[in-house]
Amino acid sequence: MTQFLIDADMAIYALAERHSTLNDRLAACYPDDVAISAISFAEIAVGTYVGKPPSPAVLDAFVRVVPILPFDEAAARAYAQLPFKRARFDRLLAAHALSLGAAIVTNNETDFADVPGLKVENWTK
Repeated sequence: MTQFLIDADMAIYALAERHSTLNDRLAACYPDDVAISAISFAEIAVGTYVGKPPSPAVLDAFVRVVPILPFDEAAARAYAQLPFKRARFDRLLAAHALSLGAAIVTNNETDFADVPGLKVENWTK
């Protein structure tokens, strides 16, 4: 069961291996504890498509280990109930995490601070 959804920013950090505490924490997780939302994957894939890191091969290797979860009806219903202040990608990701009962792993905790009931963790600290 997925306990954590890694956001795009944190996934890029993990792929760049800049934060050893992040990679240590990811390595300590059981399979299927951590996943990436299709929303976050789309954010990363757009960057990859226009030539930003990570490369397509590195991104493909990442999702072989960290599964992509589809944004489904439960997530869409949770999204409809969230306050909209900014950053639609963040709201979509928050809704996805809420629908799964998962925490978001991010380095941008303030982006999610106003979402009621959402669990947020920063694995770079």
